[in-house]
Amino acid sequence: MISPLTDPMVFAGLLQRFFTERLLQQKNASPRTIEAYRDTFRLLLRYAARETGKPPARLALGDCDAPLVLGYLTHLETQRHNTARSRNARLAAVRAFAHYVAWQCPEALPITHRILAIPMKRFEKPLLGFMSREEVQAVLAAPDASTWCGRRDRVLLAVLYNTGARVSELIGIRVADVTLAATSSIRLHGKGRKQRTVPLWRPTAMALRDWLRYADLRADQPLVPNRSGMPMTRTSVAERLALAVGVATTSCPTLRGRRISPHTLRHYIPSLTMSCDMDALSKSYENNRSQRRSTQPITRHSLPMFSTDHSGKPGVCLPADSALAGHAAERFLQGPAPSSRVSLRDKSAWSPPIHALAIRQ
Repeated sequence: MISPLTDPMVFAGLLQRFFTERLLQQKNASPRTIEAYRDTFRLLLRYAARETGKPPARLALGDCDAPLVLGYLTHLETQRHNTARSRNARLAAVRAFAHYVAWQCPEALPITHRILAIPMKRFEKPLLGFMSREEVQAVLAAPDASTWCGRRDRVLLAVLYNTGARVSELIGIRVADVTLAATSSIRLHGKGRKQRTVPLWRPTAMALRDWLRYADLRADQPLVPNRSGMPMTRTSVAERLALAVGVATTSCPTLRGRRISPHTLRHYIPSLTMSCDMDALSKSYENNRSQRRSTQPITRHSLPMFSTDHSGKPGVCLPADSALAGHAAERFLQGPAPSSRVSLRDKSAWSPPIHALAIRQ
């Protein structure tokens, strides 16, 4: 009798059921998760075939042991130049398969236990820079508005800066997700099937109206398509941003030599988005804190209710769940923006003046 560890049919069946039953039926994983797992095993099978001298159809469970997985991870970092973060993502997919095999094939428990013992690699998280108001304006105005690609890129950068969307969220926006009314907003489809509605600044809404009128897009089409009408890729978005930064360097020399990524626009915006009476907000914050007796964290996306647009003009962006919040915000919007800059991330911000911005009246 052939051992399950040496039978190629057992390995092929387990891998097939892992995708069709475990991921699709039992876990109802998102298409992006399935694509990431698919790419992981595609690379793993290629590496295993090269190392063992067997074609993928002849590989067995015994061939995919811990030493081979460790070699695969090293190959990703040294040959494919993947970062530790990408390496850990690939390892997570392999470990998920090892968990599944441990339940379905007890004979493979020694192999799966050794694979599950492979640790995630720690890595340093780089500190992202921030952009000044002048730098942002230079980048937003860089694309040539006389061409189709230039007009699209202006809308792309304006939406990216206004909403703080991930690139995957940006390229997934459909025309039907845009609401251009008294309170303009845009619906983003985020990670983990989470959706959120982000209010739009007036200049962004005007740019979107002009773009939709010019491009004549249908409701089911991408908001920022490529020349073929299909959604843009992450790489193309990064390339268009790099092109805009290169053009903006002539009018804004401080951009020279800097690496500006879509993630920079997502995480960091100038403190002009908090143009308001800090004394009044601080007093309101202290009164509210004394009543709650607890500290409430806020995120970057809870701040635009007390915001100005990127041109520096005060304005109130109403959150989707509070139509009255703008009336309370108008009492605080006074004077020019402060000169200091604050970097805003998706993590908690604890300084009282900033925290006061999230208080709902």
